[in-house]
Amino acid sequence: MFQGVILPYETIENIGISIAILLIFLIFRKLFTKYVFQLFLKISKRTPTEFFTHLCLSFENPVRWLFLILGIYVSIGYFPYIEQSNHIFQKLIRSSIIIIIAWGLYNLSSVSSLLFTKINERTNLEVDKILIPFISKAIRFVIVAISFSIIAQEFDYDVNGFVAGLGLGGLAFALAAKDSIGNLFGGIVIITEKPFSIGDWISTPSVEGTVEDITFRSTRIRTFSQALVTVPNATLANENITNWSRMGKRRITFNLGVNYDTPKTKLENTINKIKDFLKNHPHIHQDTIFVTFDHFNENSLDIFLYFFTNTTVWEDYLKIKEDINFSIMQILENEGVSIAFPSRTLYLKHE
Repeated sequence: MFQGVILPYETIENIGISIAILLIFLIFRKLFTKYVFQLFLKISKRTPTEFFTHLCLSFENPVRWLFLILGIYVSIGYFPYIEQSNHIFQKLIRSSIIIIIAWGLYNLSSVSSLLFTKINERTNLEVDKILIPFISKAIRFVIVAISFSIIAQEFDYDVNGFVAGLGLGGLAFALAAKDSIGNLFGGIVIITEKPFSIGDWISTPSVEGTVEDITFRSTRIRTFSQALVTVPNATLANENITNWSRMGKRRITFNLGVNYDTPKTKLENTINKIKDFLKNHPHIHQDTIFVTFDHFNENSLDIFLYFFTNTTVWEDYLKIKEDINFSIMQILENEGVSIAFPSRTLYLKHE
């Protein structure tokens, strides 16, 4: 027969106080989330900058966990089986607080894009859209690395020895991670030379589409068929890149063939009217307009047209091109000139 263990009244009382303190902190945690935090959020939205709003949102979940950790720490003061001065317990509490601070800063580091946007608005300093997420990821990596090293030192781990060990194994690591390092430097080359930015339409021997994101390792490009292609930075940095989004104008060129029986006067009038129409068109770039009688083709007299639109947007470009084609058809109709088509004349000799 087992006999039950009867705890002293003082021990039971201390356990009850410890549990009550923990429950009180959990209640405070809910009250803070429901009332105090919402009050801070409303106040922050009235400030001239959005930074304080993002600061509150970034530390919302970490502060919730902070209430729990503080509740555990205070309640342990009355718990009869663990001492607050316990060496391991102190390390765990300090490490938890470090993790909470790092968690909040990690969330806040994504606001770097907001900070750069505000800098651009006030100083007209252009910060590339590729550089913003790259810096954000770098800041997050630094936060995690520093937090890891502080927690390691908290548990008496020799971080200096770990770094020295990395130095001794650096050569082996570099050989094993050759491709990753190449991609990292490829990303740095892309950011410094800026051949494209996020949202640009680019064309390379590997892929054509719109740039969505760039990371330490690769660049993600959305093709026009909505497929997502991930290209290693090392590959992309060594390829020829055509950035169609940075065109200042878009070219239109074609040959217009008219019938051989078109009189010289009508052909000259047609060329002059097409040229005048293009020179007065609001969406045509006026620096380069060529409309000339080019050469005698097999089945037609060819008029060569070469000009540019002011817009580079594909949809607008097609609408302008359509409008010009209809207008040229009208000019030909008004001048009584017919478009040539492949034909052959047969001469029969009667004997």
